[in-house]
Amino acid sequence: MGKGIKKTNAARLLDEMDIRYELAHFEADEADLSAEAAALAVGMPYEQVYKTLVARGDKTGVLEVCLPAGAELDLKALAQASGNKSAALVHLKELQPLTGYVRGGCSPLGGKKEYPVYIHDDAANQERIAVNAGARGLLFIIAPDDLLKATGGKLARLVK
Repeated sequence: MGKGIKKTNAARLLDEMDIRYELAHFEADEADLSAEAAALAVGMPYEQVYKTLVARGDKTGVLEVCLPAGAELDLKALAQASGNKSAALVHLKELQPLTGYVRGGCSPLGGKKEYPVYIHDDAANQERIAVNAGARGLLFIIAPDDLLKATGGKLARLVK
């Protein structure tokens, strides 16, 4: 790891599981914490940089969702994939109490609690994808199968 980059809980979990990954660090812009900005900062195409959103299903409760940068979540598709009748994104004020992460630093790994993880199925077409590593300006670059293994996640068609 580079100088001054603290290892996150998410990175420690991957280490414990003996899962290979690289870390990409970039200067996060507080005015633009989007996955699109992260993709540009690390020089990766949008379809390989995944944002992590937190939603709540009416039956199953909290869910974490990983989508490519620039994509819009299809809440009906998420509800169907997760066994819910409906799903909605959680309010920003709930993000940190639920996950332990701040906006722009939410990872599908290493949060306060494990939630079901759903990853947009196009990830399977990529050799490697980037997801937040649990801090603003820090991404994992990881094989999609390894991310699925680490999170216990499921692939599903989740974008509009």
